[in-house]
Amino acid sequence: MAKKKLNKNWLHDHINDPYVKLAQKEGYRARAAYKLKEIDEDEKLIKPGQVIVDLGCTPGSWAQYTRRKLAGKDGGGVNGTLIGLDMLEMEPIADFHFIQGDFREARVLRQLEVVLQGRKVDLVLSDMAPNLSGIATADAARMEHLIDLAIEFSQLHLKPSGVLLVKCFKDMGFSQIVEKFRTEFKVVVQKKPKASRDKSSEIFLMGRGIKHPMKNAPEEDDSALDI
Repeated sequence: MAKKKLNKNWLHDHINDPYVKLAQKEGYRARAAYKLKEIDEDEKLIKPGQVIVDLGCTPGSWAQYTRRKLAGKDGGGVNGTLIGLDMLEMEPIADFHFIQGDFREARVLRQLEVVLQGRKVDLVLSDMAPNLSGIATADAARMEHLIDLAIEFSQLHLKPSGVLLVKCFKDMGFSQIVEKFRTEFKVVVQKKPKASRDKSSEIFLMGRGIKHPMKNAPEEDDSALDI
C-alpha cells in the first residue's frame, strides 16, 4: 500500500513538474535537458565547432540540447561534431552520430575513432547512473565505477583543456568521487541546477583540464563488463 501511494505521489509531482511541462512544450525527450542548459549557461561549455561526446546518451534530451546549441538560430546543420554512445537504442537525432554498444569494448571504440578522424574531444558529457540495488555500499561502488569509466574515457579522448561533466549522487560515495576528480582535473566545480529536484541527492561534477592524459588505449578486456 505504501509503495502504491509513493508511486501515485511521484506521478502527481511528475505531471505537475514545470520542467516536464516545458520539455513537452519545447520538444525535449526529458526534463534533464534543462539541467544541462543551466550548467552550460553558467560555465559556457558548448561552443561552435566543438567535438562533443555524450556517454549514456539515451533517451537523447542532452543530445537534443547540444544539437540545438550548435545549430544556431537558423536551425540548419550543426557547426561541430556530436557523438553519442549507449547500450540502449535511441531514436535518431539529426546531425548526431549515435553508436550503440558498450564504450569499453574495442568494437565500439573503433566506430568512435572513425567518426573522430584523429580529433580530440572538447567536451565529454555523462548523465549515466547505475541500476540501483537498494544496498548503499553496492550502489556507491557502481556509481564510482561509472565515474571511473568516464574519467578513463576522458583521459584517452579529451583535449588538454577539455571538460568532463558527470552526474553523481551525494549519498553514493560522493566525497571519494570529488577527490578522484581533483586528482585528475585542474579545475573541479560542483553544480546543482534548479531543474534537479530538491528531494534528489543528484549533483553534477565538472572537471576542466585533464592532468594525466593517456596516449594509448588499453588492450581489449571483455571480462567483467556488467555493472
